[in-house]
Amino acid sequence: MWHLLPRQVESLWTLFTAPVVWALHFLVCYVGGAVFCEKPHLLGSDFGNLRIAIGLLTVMALFMIVFAAALAWRQWGFGTGDPPHDDPTRQDRLLFQGYATLLLSGLSFIAVIFTAMPTLFIMECSR
Repeated sequence: MWHLLPRQVESLWTLFTAPVVWALHFLVCYVGGAVFCEKPHLLGSDFGNLRIAIGLLTVMALFMIVFAAALAWRQWGFGTGDPPHDDPTRQDRLLFQGYATLLLSGLSFIAVIFTAMPTLFIMECSR
């Protein structure tokens, strides 16, 4: 039977997924805004287009972070094990990794929202 979420995620890379998504979102938003304000003819002359692009990018980033959080929630055992997971066993290591990934996903979710917030308030480039 095919499942949307993998059964076991045992890679350490899952721990870094959400912060990397946030960092890329941050980079694209602020570099895109800086390039647009310096050379508006490269990306089009309407600032609203940039705001829409940042909004779409934000929705995609939030979706990827929620997906990473769902994987972490599954790895953590759907919250059945209470922290701290500090025993020197493979099971505790997986529970700790899932719990840490879930916490980083939450932090990254909030960071993506705060990164995109200036697009709600800034209406044009100022010189």
